[in-house]
Amino acid sequence: MKNTHFEDVGDAIREGRPLREASAYRIRFGLEGLNFRDIDVPDPVPTGRQILDSAGLDRRSDYVLYALLVSGDFEDVRLDETVDLRSKGAERFIAFKSDRDFKFVLNDRQMAWGHPKLEASVLYDLANVLPEEAIFLEVRGGEDRLIEPEDQINLDAQGIERFVTAPRPQKGYVIVVNAVEEVVPDKHVTFEQVVKLSHPNAPAEANVKFSMTYRNAASQPHAGELAEGGSVEVKKQGTIFNVTRTVQS
Repeated sequence: MKNTHFEDVGDAIREGRPLREASAYRIRFGLEGLNFRDIDVPDPVPTGRQILDSAGLDRRSDYVLYALLVSGDFEDVRLDETVDLRSKGAERFIAFKSDRDFKFVLNDRQMAWGHPKLEASVLYDLANVLPEEAIFLEVRGGEDRLIEPEDQINLDAQGIERFVTAPRPQKGYVIVVNAVEEVVPDKHVTFEQVVKLSHPNAPAEANVKFSMTYRNAASQPHAGELAEGGSVEVKKQGTIFNVTRTVQS
């Protein structure tokens, strides 16, 4: 079999083929996070120590090492343990200068980190979160807590933290105007705002009048008629308006 200078493990995984024989095997290595760089290991079945050596780290120091599998799972790699790059399905490895790990679950995948503090942006990267999605911390018996990318997470709490990806909550207040959902930025909504939402392109006409009823409002009365110049306080979601346009002769 022809021997090449190096074999890129990631290319082999993406192309769905076995590793070719080579003098070195290229993997991606991250230290203390997800900023990866290329390193070459001399063996297709390296030990954890060989991976640290290839990354230029002192194997005598305390490091924890993980393989980040194609499935998204983290797998602990002991320093005296071998990793078969030919079958593992891992091209990325992450090391932390630490003597312990902190486990968590993300979308039902077991993961670990080398420090108790974790930037939430790492979770967003690991989960490949879409723009319309967000990450939530599961709260047993309560409401799941929204985690923003700029947040910092403490993994040192008792138990294993569980995170899930779900649709991002809509900002503002969702109201229903003539059976159509609309979003307004503030809980105080005026007659004129609702008319503009119900008839956005209506020209100003002296002989045209609008009348309005509402229900399920946050303010009291919770239902009634809203006159020109008036306003109501709406709920976060579900306040309903019905607007009628009348042409006067």
